[in-house]
Amino acid sequence: MSKRLYVGNLSFETTEAALSAIFEQDGRKVSSVKVVLDRDTGRSRGFAFVEMVSDSDAEKAIKALDSTQFEGRSLKVNVAEERKPRTNRPERRDGY
Repeated sequence: MSKRLYVGNLSFETTEAALSAIFEQDGRKVSSVKVVLDRDTGRSRGFAFVEMVSDSDAEKAIKALDSTQFEGRSLKVNVAEERKPRTNRPERRDGY
């Protein structure tokens, strides 16, 4: 199991500190939290990645937090998948 978790359906006001706090409940250890921001607006895109210290902490976090209510939203917590390389992208006409 991966230690990197995807956390979806977040409120746009969710902070990294708040996410870290709920993932550290029950003695679990978090190594990093990254709320993904829109590059144009700087506003949250509604999801984040949380890296746990151990695989067992990651598994416990998924079981404890998936589908629970946080800041008025039902969290989606699962193992983060590696980003797949983009294929068949149309060529840009402006030379880039």
